[in-house]
Amino acid sequence: MFDAVIVGGGPAGLAAALTLGRVHRQVLVIDAGQGRNAPAAQVHNFLTRDGTPPAELRALAHAELAAYPTVRMATGTVVRALDGEGFRLELSTGESVGARRLVLATGLADDLPGPRGVAELWGRTAVHCPYCHGYECTGRRVAVLGAELSRVRLALHLSRFAADVVLCTDGHPLSADVRAILETSGVGVRCEPVARLEGADGLLEQVVFESGPSLARDVVFVVNVPRQRSDLAARLGCAVFDDGCVEVDDLGRTSVRGVYAAGDMARRAGMPVPMAAVIAAAASGTIAAAALDQDLLTTDHPLPSPSSHAPSSPDPLLQETPPLSFSHTPASPDPLLDGSRETSPLFSREGGQGA
Repeated sequence: MFDAVIVGGGPAGLAAALTLGRVHRQVLVIDAGQGRNAPAAQVHNFLTRDGTPPAELRALAHAELAAYPTVRMATGTVVRALDGEGFRLELSTGESVGARRLVLATGLADDLPGPRGVAELWGRTAVHCPYCHGYECTGRRVAVLGAELSRVRLALHLSRFAADVVLCTDGHPLSADVRAILETSGVGVRCEPVARLEGADGLLEQVVFESGPSLARDVVFVVNVPRQRSDLAARLGCAVFDDGCVEVDDLGRTSVRGVYAAGDMARRAGMPVPMAAVIAAAASGTIAAAALDQDLLTTDHPLPSPSSHAPSSPDPLLQETPPLSFSHTPASPDPLLDGSRETSPLFSREGGQGA
């Protein structure tokens, strides 16, 4: 039986494996090979690795993990999970493995509601996050699709360094006040419904409207709709938020005893949406792995875990361990922090971990 099985081989899962391997835990990483950031050309905001292609970053991680003999890699998916004395997982390869603890790092996938042509450009010149792709828009012609307040803010944000920004509202009107703010900042507006995006080889050429002239652009910012890539958390009974994210505490623990979650598939109650940059995903994997290791230490020895006690406790080893409590946060009154993950590009990974 493994000390931990990590389901998911992205930054969160690989970072968790590294942390556990360094304390000689027996670890299995199950990787389906479906990285969310595969369409993106480069990873950004990852200190010392800024601009690294996603596949190269993953290869570097695999090479580092190969130095730790207690870490094993497997390709496949979990087709069945049973919770009893530990966990029993049946893999798509036909193998059955046991684990004392689980780390879920299965990530998110992106649905693209439109317009036509966005899928062919996604992750290259049809993007979502200014922190992942904003710098590459310097001096370029940019379109932002949508009329919501968040899209207006994004257009204004990009106007600081893009050569020419146009907000395309896709048939939705704007108030006179919003138009005035955009005009003052030099942001153009096109209100006709968008028919399609045209380009070739991942490079946008123009936005085509249902009426009126086409708009030549180099980059377009579109709305993506993230969803859970795997239903494993649901099958295990983990608590989730209304947006589908798995709920975790500060240590990455889910509502199911022995199950941890890391990366963009999970978030704490205090976060409006997942903090989904690659470096944040890796950090969450490290935190969850350290908590898991301490959990196993507590199980193997008759002492409570200090991590389960409030900092004000005079001696955490002598206090009772309170039960974990999971509750959902009410809807935020601030529309920019509402449950819609579309509203806050800071927290979203364009093209799957483009940042």
